[in-house]
Amino acid sequence: MASLERAFNIEDLRRMARRRLPRAVFDFFDGGAEDELSLRENRAAFERVRLLPRVMVDVRQVDTGIELFDIRANLPMAIAPTGAIAAGRFGADLMLARAARAAGIPYTLATPAGNSIEEIADKAGGRLWFQLYVLKNRQFREGLIRRAHAAGFEALLVTVDLAVGGKRERDLRNNFVAPFRPGWRNARDMLFKPAWLLDMARNGLPRIKNLEGMKHSSTKITDIAAWVGRELDASFDWQQLDRIRELWPGKLLLKGVVRADDARKALALGCDGVVVSNHGGRQLDGAIATLDALPAVAKAVGAKMTVLLDGGVRRGVDLLKARALGAQAVLTGRATLFGVMAGGEAGAKRAIDILSGEFERALQLCGVAEAEDIGAELIAP
Repeated sequence: MASLERAFNIEDLRRMARRRLPRAVFDFFDGGAEDELSLRENRAAFERVRLLPRVMVDVRQVDTGIELFDIRANLPMAIAPTGAIAAGRFGADLMLARAARAAGIPYTLATPAGNSIEEIADKAGGRLWFQLYVLKNRQFREGLIRRAHAAGFEALLVTVDLAVGGKRERDLRNNFVAPFRPGWRNARDMLFKPAWLLDMARNGLPRIKNLEGMKHSSTKITDIAAWVGRELDASFDWQQLDRIRELWPGKLLLKGVVRADDARKALALGCDGVVVSNHGGRQLDGAIATLDALPAVAKAVGAKMTVLLDGGVRRGVDLLKARALGAQAVLTGRATLFGVMAGGEAGAKRAIDILSGEFERALQLCGVAEAEDIGAELIAP
């Protein structure tokens, strides 16, 4: 697509996604909780970090790949779980999964996805991870775990920072709540987004397929806001995590850890990794920026388990900064989401290509021939 070729960075893709989507849908993806302090700080934390590049190093050829759970990934990056994204483009989850496979990086399927566990495994393949929302219905959530294992998913990411749903005021102002009732403003906006409208008219409003069959739950994609607050188990604790560890034979990670002591508890209970995350600034507003939280977590457990980071990644150099501060890899949420919203699977690939190209250039300009060699000495005090 010529338009995608004119996207030179992730912000260009964000603007393209914004032009294509109705305001209510774009704001659901783009926005954060309350005053969006944590949303902005996730990005600002990366922008505060300054680098100390080496010179006079042979960087004609650089290796951007790393070992991630003893398997090579072509970048220190995986696709983060992003829920309900089929509201913006039909089949977006599958498109992201296919783009990740083509790039040689893992893809994480969200519980509230428009494609099912089985569809992603059958139609996308590659390195697949599954993100588990901790549902009140324990029988159903254990069924999701068994389905992911049966489908060959490599890792299970248990989201633990979602005891209740965050207060996302953009969604409230846009009436993006359950049941979704378009008012004059957002109905008119939808009419002026013909590409999105045609997609929805042709395919119908998508459903949250992984939740089909669960009693007392709507699976309409636009009911996601109310569903989050209604169906999640606010009583979930460390003792209950033991049960998940028993059920899941693959790699187990906790997503939503920002404290060193919580990371140590995860290690003690047999987790293989943690994702330093504040849910993209969509839950507790005022929570610490994830890059600021990373060094303490990495110091506490980084030698014994895999530490990943999400939140605020918009540039390829962010992958370098995150590794230098202790993460093995990053998860990209909005960055690749904007790509798929802007241009489908080709847009998702474009987002990954942008980050990959910027990361390769950052390695060369920092005098690092192999991504595995990125260290703390590259960070300016």
